[in-house]
Amino acid sequence: MPPVKRQTYNAVIRKNEGWWIGWVEEIPGVNSQGETREELFKNLRSALREAIELNREVNGSKDH
Repeated sequence: MPPVKRQTYNAVIRKNEGWWIGWVEEIPGVNSQGETREELFKNLRSALREAIELNREVNGSKDH
């Protein structure tokens, strides 16, 4: 199995009315929120993984 390439993405984060909100600039629709900054990043990573997996399924890619 070939080595996995790690991609870097940029997240925009803000605190808004007690919640941390954020989104990934490079992939529309990848956004989330959290009560803490750490929770926000955990949620963004999860949303990003799901979006990438869905894109692979839709495009028929077998590379994971």
